[in-house]
Amino acid sequence: MNGKDVHKIVVACDAGMGSSVMLASQLRKELKKFSVEVEHTPVNTIPEDADIVVCHQGLAARAAAGAGGKPIVKFQVFIGDPAVKNLVSAIKNGGEISV
Repeated sequence: MNGKDVHKIVVACDAGMGSSVMLASQLRKELKKFSVEVEHTPVNTIPEDADIVVCHQGLAARAAAGAGGKPIVKFQVFIGDPAVKNLVSAIKNGGEISV
């Protein structure tokens, strides 16, 4: 998937409202001028209109089960993870998103 085709990112979490909310907020800020919507949602209720799902690697299997085949970007750390940085870069520069 090319970054220019992303219009909605879903940051999926488990039960908490802490670090994943901060990640969603950071993504909103970084992608504001690119007209990309960022939504924070529980991993079990990923909306069908998501273009890409971002979640902790420990939740990847659960996210895949509810993501309807959407690409999933898996990260290890909530802030500054290379996978998330690569996603942001692909959106800003029109590159391919690696999942």
